[in-house]
Amino acid sequence: MKALKNLKLIGISSLLVVGLSACEKPGPAETAGKKIDQTVEEAGKKMGEATDKVAVKMAERSEKAGVVIDDAEITAKVKAAIFAEPGLKTLQISVDTVNGVVALTGSVDSQANSDRAEALAGAVAGVSRVENRLALKLVLK
Repeated sequence: MKALKNLKLIGISSLLVVGLSACEKPGPAETAGKKIDQTVEEAGKKMGEATDKVAVKMAERSEKAGVVIDDAEITAKVKAAIFAEPGLKTLQISVDTVNGVVALTGSVDSQANSDRAEALAGAVAGVSRVENRLALKLVLK
């Protein structure tokens, strides 16, 4: 929005400068008026084009930000689900989400816990796939 305001201010300033310079030129008033009208029309077109470009860029950035927010939300939900599971909350499991794909890394003490963590992650809304990279750690007794 700030960029849009700046573009408007630049355009208005340009119009005033051109308008004043056109008035100072010798010649009939009609010629100066026509030049001002042409300049205003051209500036309006250029401002419209610049506004369209800014709007497209803002839309692209909004979409990217939406993906980041969704991924962060998915990561938080997966972590909460794993932490709420009694057998998993004390284990070293990291969660990372990119474009809905959840990657589980770290270590677990059994294949059953690895499978359970993967199932919990896959059950979270918005998860498109789970990459289970959990390693089994040896428990010495």
